Amino acid sequence: MPAPTEPDHDVTVQLSATGQPPVRDGAPPDRVISVLFGTGLEEWRRGWRSSPGPGPSREAIVSVSDTTRGATATTQVVPGQRLAYTMLDASATLDQVAEAVTTHVDDAEGPAPSIIVDDIAPVVAERGVPATRSFVAALRGLAEVTDIVVGCSYRPEVAADVRSLFDPTEDVGRVDHPVAGAFDRLRQDDPTTFGYVRRHWSEARDGVEQCTRNYPQSRQVHAALSDPETTPRTLGAALSGLVRLDVLDTWGETVGPTRYDLTAYDPDRMWLIGGVLSAPAPDADTNERSTADGDD
Repeated sequence: MPAPTEPDHDVTVQLSATGQPPVRDGAPPDRVISVLFGTGLEEWRRGWRSSPGPGPSREAIVSVSDTTRGATATTQVVPGQRLAYTMLDASATLDQVAEAVTTHVDDAEGPAPSIIVDDIAPVVAERGVPATRSFVAALRGLAEVTDIVVGCSYRPEVAADVRSLFDPTEDVGRVDHPVAGAFDRLRQDDPTTFGYVRRHWSEARDGVEQCTRNYPQSRQVHAALSDPETTPRTLGAALSGLVRLDVLDTWGETVGPTRYDLTAYDPDRMWLIGGVLSAPAPDADTNERSTADGDD
């Protein structure tokens, strides 16, 4: 696989649990290199017609989709449509996919192209996490590239692998998943608790994952943190919000302070909450955060 060069481009993951990942959303780039793992070439090209904008002025496609596989590394150029495409067969490795992308980047004239990956989920399922991580790293390291958008058809069987590949607050640009609706309901029904979750999600995740007790109180979860920003009370408020979001549960057999049932902890749902937080709703009330901040 091509060794990453000095650039380290951001990757924006567009996640969807309800259909095709919305990788075309936003202002369409002038020039784009599309990498197809889950979409046929013709289907992909037709999709630009229903996209928010007119589509790219020039496009290069690297197709590794089952529906369009042909001879290994066969490249065709269609001048009238300002299109070039490379077809890879079933034996192609991710190294070869990255090399094909690199070739199109090197051949690009004019403004630097963007890269779009239609769906990383089949790659993770078929090739495994280490190979997928190396492939994404190779894309990040390409010179003369503007941005990289990666689609992900999120489903339970790939959830843990996707969680290990991408940071939810740095990489995820959109979450089309039922958890986003639950998060919106919490914001509307209880903006104060929503504010605590939004501000303290990271420490709540770290505390839960580092705590060695199965049924701790918030102060015991807090004690698992090093140099925390939260107090036991503010962390407890965030944990109560995560209970309402079905990330964890409470242990009912107590008459004292609330104990949290960490045996019911769902790390994949916690990751999704972090992804939703990375792209907050545009109409989010900024007073919600200040309410929580003032209580610290």
